[in-house]
Amino acid sequence: MPRTNKRYEPEFKIKVVEDMRKNQLGYSETARKYNLYKLVNGYQYPAHNILKRWQRQYLEKGKDSFFIETRGRARLGKGSKPKLNKKGEEDLIAENQRLRMENEFLKKLKALVIEREQKEKKSHK
Repeated sequence: MPRTNKRYEPEFKIKVVEDMRKNQLGYSETARKYNLYKLVNGYQYPAHNILKRWQRQYLEKGKDSFFIETRGRARLGKGSKPKLNKKGEEDLIAENQRLRMENEFLKKLKALVIEREQKEKKSHK
């Protein structure tokens, strides 16, 4: 049997929690009053967990927290790039230049080796 989750509006959640606190209602009473039930194997049970979660959210985070969408995975923002000091940045630039020169040297060396091998092949024929 597919599971369907009923979504409640933030205003409704706040109204329920405030009524429960104001009138000192228990979870069962509040669930009956607002028709909050969960269906398990064909039987309806008062939705205590929903009310507990709403009450905790109300007490810990306040009314406004009901208007914040929290479903899904948390977004991971791009972290700020670590700031380098001037010396560190200069060192990286110098290393980058050195590596570029080394790369060019190796490419030229490889070209010379290939050229020499081709000349040797021609002379052996």
